[in-house]
Amino acid sequence: MKEKILKKAVDLFLSFGFKSVTMDDIANELAISKKTIYSHFSTKLKLVKSATFYVFEQINTGICTICETNQNPIEEIYSIKSLIMEQLKGGKTSPHYQLEKYYPKIFQSLKQKQFESIDTCVSGNLQRGKDLGFYRKEINIDIITRLYYNGLMGIQNSEIFPIDVYDIAYLKDSYLEYHIRAIATEKGLKTLLKIIKK
Repeated sequence: MKEKILKKAVDLFLSFGFKSVTMDDIANELAISKKTIYSHFSTKLKLVKSATFYVFEQINTGICTICETNQNPIEEIYSIKSLIMEQLKGGKTSPHYQLEKYYPKIFQSLKQKQFESIDTCVSGNLQRGKDLGFYRKEINIDIITRLYYNGLMGIQNSEIFPIDVYDIAYLKDSYLEYHIRAIATEKGLKTLLKIIKK
């Protein structure tokens, strides 16, 4: 039952936002009593935390699976973007911003885990890209990884990019193109253009 509650909570939080969804909403969706939810998650805060890290682990597992398929580095990074968009239901409820605003401690904890995950994934992608001739040899992997992470966090800030003005999928595509154009060789640019045309 705990897993069922968690999955339903994740679905509702990502569809309607962490703030909007109540314990009553989750209970009604599952046709159970609120008391049953509280027997597994004593507060909404604990449920939000569990849901947040459940999604993080799902995404992390998906990223590892993509990395094992050995696509070229540019295709890999676009596949990861598609996976994240799918897992976060398009990001229309701006989950990062809501966590930061309403659950700052959970947000800080998630942010640290995200950086560790991105550091490993992106630095590996950059190294392979250099080795295979998709990215320029002279790029500094550590700096580019940090710039990439900072940019990703920036486009999810709905004070800078209000969700009623900017489409998150378009923002992520624009950011990825910007990132790759900055580091790509001619070979990398040709691959990028093929992906964009699709």
